[in-house]
Amino acid sequence: MSNLPMLASVDLGSNSFRLQICQNHQGHPQVIENIKHMVRLAGGLDNDKMLDEASRRRALECLAQFGERLRGFSPENVRAVATNTFRVAKNIAEFLPQAEAALGFPIEVIAGREEARLIYTGVVHTFSSNGRKMLVMDIGGGSTEFILGSSLQPTHTESLPLGCVTYSMRYFDGKISAKNVQAAVTAARAEIQRISKIYKRQGWEIALGTSGSAKSIAAVIEAQGLGSKITLPAIVRIFQQIIDAGSVKKAKLEGLKPERIEVFAGGLAVMQAAFEELDIEEMAFNEAALRDGVFFDMIGRNLDEDLRDQTTAQFQQRYHVSRNQAERVAKLAGYFLYSLAQNATVQELEYWSHYVRWAALLHEVGIDIAHTAYHKHTAYILAQADMPGFSRQEQELLAQITLGQRGDLKKMAETLGNEPMRWHAVMALRLAVLFCRARLPIELPPHTQLKEKSGAYALTIAQSWLERNPLTAAALQAESEQWSKVGRSFSVQMQA
Repeated sequence: MSNLPMLASVDLGSNSFRLQICQNHQGHPQVIENIKHMVRLAGGLDNDKMLDEASRRRALECLAQFGERLRGFSPENVRAVATNTFRVAKNIAEFLPQAEAALGFPIEVIAGREEARLIYTGVVHTFSSNGRKMLVMDIGGGSTEFILGSSLQPTHTESLPLGCVTYSMRYFDGKISAKNVQAAVTAARAEIQRISKIYKRQGWEIALGTSGSAKSIAAVIEAQGLGSKITLPAIVRIFQQIIDAGSVKKAKLEGLKPERIEVFAGGLAVMQAAFEELDIEEMAFNEAALRDGVFFDMIGRNLDEDLRDQTTAQFQQRYHVSRNQAERVAKLAGYFLYSLAQNATVQELEYWSHYVRWAALLHEVGIDIAHTAYHKHTAYILAQADMPGFSRQEQELLAQITLGQRGDLKKMAETLGNEPMRWHAVMALRLAVLFCRARLPIELPPHTQLKEKSGAYALTIAQSWLERNPLTAAALQAESEQWSKVGRSFSVQMQA
């Protein structure tokens, strides 16, 4: 695996966009190139959580530059993740296709806890804790992640709506006074209070800060001779300098880079709130961040150590899924998908095979809630639950496929759109569930085939087999009606 090609991660944060290109050296990414642009995307959110035109334009210009650098990269060697602003912006659905077109690669909008997991993955692979329990804190532009852990997987992950951009805009848009500093710290403490009890109960031996805010705070503290680590007295001292001067710019803080001036106070307020609410004594800065976690996650996937497989197995256990039944359905769904995907590329087939398999393995998680309409419960769980390794888009895809496994198809026409492989995935799982309803090992007769042409599906199967399985035969006939509701057809062609 040491000869893997170069890998690229794109981190679309609320404050900055980053492109990092690495060469994989036996599981250790070596940085080849690092490009950073201060896009300040969170600054473009209005009171209604709508992303304004200026910030969208800045984002697209940056992504176009990244896209130029990524020309020639294979899709499997690029992973682009987007964080809090993409999560909360109400008009992101119309912007996302434009962003993907500019970049030239899909963009995953990841959940807060998935962001926290990836941050921790970056830290744990680059920092030797010697088994000591760590508190990792990452102040971003629109959210702050808090993670506890000592091994490769974290024990606690949280993402709170605290960001250096959002707090700077909300509390420090004019003259900075003791009053608005106190207001910002109090507001941030109220958010952190939601997790403080359990985090303090669990405890930690080392506290690490990652990303731009922690880096700039640590740099200012060191430049001013206040120590080599972040401490509460040092934070308070720096804030007093800012208050005395009236603004961060006028304070002329040593060690503070010009591009951090506008967002420094917001990050400092969040940091002070965390120290006060969690009783943190000191915090060291660590260079690893989200982009590094993305690399190690990509390397894991290339090494067949995909966290998504682990998560799928954990969900099967949590929701008491019959693994024998799930495997039967997965195997048959895979066969049907392969039959339908004759015009797909190798990459397309591999991509969709993964999602159909995960959907099949998880298609019955909803039964743990209720058997009635269990497919709806399944879809809800897969869309809403924290699923480490899966992006929000991936979870939505799994939800769509599993929702279509049975029942009325009419409501799905709009969500599935016109993408053939998406319809093939639903058809493959739907038929697999239908054939496996006896929950027993099943062998389809030889020469059974499922084909599609111009939106018309046709299943060819031995007549004698259908005669021996009248319940399945009746269910197959009933399918025609469902597919006609979405402007498609399904027919059964019997072989002698």
